[in-house]
Amino acid sequence: MWPESAEKPTPLRTGLTTGTCATACCVAAAQALFAQRQDKTVSVTLPKGKQVELTIEAYKVSESSARTSTIKDAGDDPDATHGATIFVELALSAQQGVHFYAAEGVGIVTRTGLLLDVGEPAINPVPRKMMTEHLEGFAQTYHYQGGFDVSVGVINGAQIAEKTMNPRLGIVGGISILGTTGIVRPFSCAAYIASIHQGIDVARANGITHIAATTGNSSEDAIKKHYQLDDMALIEMGDFVGAVLKHVRKVEQHSGAKLTTLSLCGGFGKISKLAQQHMDLNSRVSSIDLPALASLATRLGAEVELTEKMAQANTSVEALKFAQQAGLPLADAICAQALHFARSYIPSHIALEVWAIDRRGQFVGHATDADSLGRMK
Repeated sequence: MWPESAEKPTPLRTGLTTGTCATACCVAAAQALFAQRQDKTVSVTLPKGKQVELTIEAYKVSESSARTSTIKDAGDDPDATHGATIFVELALSAQQGVHFYAAEGVGIVTRTGLLLDVGEPAINPVPRKMMTEHLEGFAQTYHYQGGFDVSVGVINGAQIAEKTMNPRLGIVGGISILGTTGIVRPFSCAAYIASIHQGIDVARANGITHIAATTGNSSEDAIKKHYQLDDMALIEMGDFVGAVLKHVRKVEQHSGAKLTTLSLCGGFGKISKLAQQHMDLNSRVSSIDLPALASLATRLGAEVELTEKMAQANTSVEALKFAQQAGLPLADAICAQALHFARSYIPSHIALEVWAIDRRGQFVGHATDADSLGRMK
């Protein structure tokens, strides 16, 4: 459980990725084998050249293999793998090169569309490159002509993976070893965003043409039931709608058109933030704009008394309730505004729609391209 945040703002700590942790374990294991050293801390060079030090928790060394472990510190980022034990079993091999395997708690790829082939351990390209470069450095220093077998694992990784999107992505048996810079930025939720991108890629690669991106369980249940969508078509974007919009634009423009329909579905309050052109819907970044809701109600024909009540409402849900009681299609209009903004990112060949739900998971608003254009006039 994450500790309560301090009452006064304090600088947020960066963390290190699972890929950096695995690389540190490789360095420690190689030092143990080649230099007969079991250092408490080891240094790792990140992709952009920065060096970081990590603590090695345990060693188990034999003549031609070593197992080392470290604890992942994600800093102040709410990461599912924060505090997890990452380990590497490094074995010297007669076969040249660096060969990667999944140990306990690291998943195996079972679907196309990811950066890795089906059957490969879920160790992404940048972590593989980091580990390879560090091990090749040891081989050069110690004039070693053989190769390395690298098995990466995570204690309780299968259980941790249940809190991620790996099962839906077709990564079975554990988590993925991730990282592009080696550093976890506080509240960047880089791993979550990477999962969103992977979910879109997997859907496209497996012939899914209609995907639905949702802000949570209730919105996912609602849109899945409405369209009878396959799980592979459901993208749990959480607050990161920007990750969906930008990635869809990127892949559909550069990898060829594959999607025909994109549905965005979320709670009314979240969708109202998108309508105000926020790409991150989390409360720490964006707030419900009640005066904006009241102003929109005015454009829909609300009386002054109603708009004043809405502007002073406690929540967006209360403001919506006032509008509904007056017969105003506020939720539809909010969806139309949100769609109008989202459309600026989504290629024209993709039909776009936005749905809003209430706290009971019932649809309260909907907009398509035609609705958006009509209400923007």
